[in-house]
Amino acid sequence: MENVLAVLNLGDFAQAFSKMGMFPVFDLAYYIVSILYLKYEPGSVEVSRRSPVASWLCAMLYCFGSYILADIMLGSSPLDYFQYNSHILLASAVWYLIFYCPLNLFYKCVAFLPIKLVLVALKEVVRTRKIAAGVHHAHHAYHHGYFIMVIVGYVKGSGVALISNFEQLLRGVWRPETNEILNMSFPTKASLYGAILFTLQEAHWLPVSKSTLILVFTLFMATTKVVMTARHSHASPFSLVESWTCHLLFGSPLGGGEEDNHHPPAAAAPSSPLKTKEELSEGARKRKAKKAE
Repeated sequence: MENVLAVLNLGDFAQAFSKMGMFPVFDLAYYIVSILYLKYEPGSVEVSRRSPVASWLCAMLYCFGSYILADIMLGSSPLDYFQYNSHILLASAVWYLIFYCPLNLFYKCVAFLPIKLVLVALKEVVRTRKIAAGVHHAHHAYHHGYFIMVIVGYVKGSGVALISNFEQLLRGVWRPETNEILNMSFPTKASLYGAILFTLQEAHWLPVSKSTLILVFTLFMATTKVVMTARHSHASPFSLVESWTCHLLFGSPLGGGEEDNHHPPAAAAPSSPLKTKEELSEGARKRKAKKAE
């Protein structure tokens, strides 16, 4: 990988890219897309009208939930990230504009597909940087705790997805079936795989520099997420490999999720013939009684 980048003269570019600051441009895109997804949630607009405080707290969880959860896991205060006033004010301004801008002008602008695709790509730059920073932070605290590095990097990259049920409670919603661990989305899966790669790199088991890995993984995440957003697709590009791997290692059925959806109607089907037989036998008894009379 390093030789390929050297031939393409991309080594210096990868180094500069990995050191590029995220605030304010990339962080702004991250906050816009995160709060945009919050507005897509059923009932979020009603909550913003009924309880602006609850709506603001949900928005802050969407923007900083990964930092809060990672700080709790590493023994720091969950409020530690709120010391960065500029980030909180920027995210709050985005929340206000998306929910309360007159005529929904700001929401319509950022939800316009070409603009949204650019913002989605910029958000994935931040996600990759957060995964790398999470693994590095855990490596500093637990030098040989490789599982801890993976977990912290995974949490940093997954954002609010892992605490979505708690965020739903703030909006007065309880949907345990949406648990991200049970139904992992592409960003959550990619964050897990990315955390594993960055842990291998941090442990010097992956012969690639961190800057190169950041560049390559960012390109993969940004390209994949932009294509999925443009096609309005939620299908994971890992699904085929995961399906066969789980089938071989754990005996999971191939395409079992689709088959399960058809089981309940099949179980309910016998009730109709049973009812028909009862009706026929009842009619026969009535006819016999009439003849007897």
